[in-house]
Amino acid sequence: AGTTVSQAASKTITCYKGTAVKKVTTAKCPTGYSTTKPKATSAPATAGAKSVAINATYKGTMKMVWSDSDVRVSGVTATGSGTTAGLTSLSGTGGAAPSSQCDSVNGSGTLGSGADTVAVKFDTSTQGCADSDAAPANVKLTGKVLVTGGTGKYAGASGTLTATGSFAVKSTSAGFTETQALTLTLVGNITTK
Repeated sequence: AGTTVSQAASKTITCYKGTAVKKVTTAKCPTGYSTTKPKATSAPATAGAKSVAINATYKGTMKMVWSDSDVRVSGVTATGSGTTAGLTSLSGTGGAAPSSQCDSVNGSGTLGSGADTVAVKFDTSTQGCADSDAAPANVKLTGKVLVTGGTGKYAGASGTLTATGSFAVKSTSAGFTETQALTLTLVGNITTK
């Protein structure tokens, strides 16, 4: 019988009270403590951060001028449909210096208007691929759009959206300014703070 008592006294048990942990060598936990470990509570990775889904197609116009060495887009204006998260308009500028039928494009813009907007720009991997090596040509856009900030409820926004789209180059005369139809679909999540 004496052996059982000495074994119980040398056994260590872990006792919990809220976030406090106490290891004891007694048979029971002190008053207010329990041998039941409290359930873990996970704090959100970023307090208050939300993910807003977008799956929107923006249709509008793009004003551009091309030369032998580049294409400059002086204005994009489009209206979105689908899951726009309240970002129903698109405006922006951009350009490219194509040396082949598929080349990188750059551009930046704003989704939304008024108090709640999101700043976006094409990722460096985004490409425009023409169906011809000379105008007239249809151009398909594929790549990523980076969310670089915002205003209002989108202040501090971030994220990466998948982008697909198309436009046409009709003029065969370098230096001629033309306005063409543009379609751009954006899919992904915008993280807000």
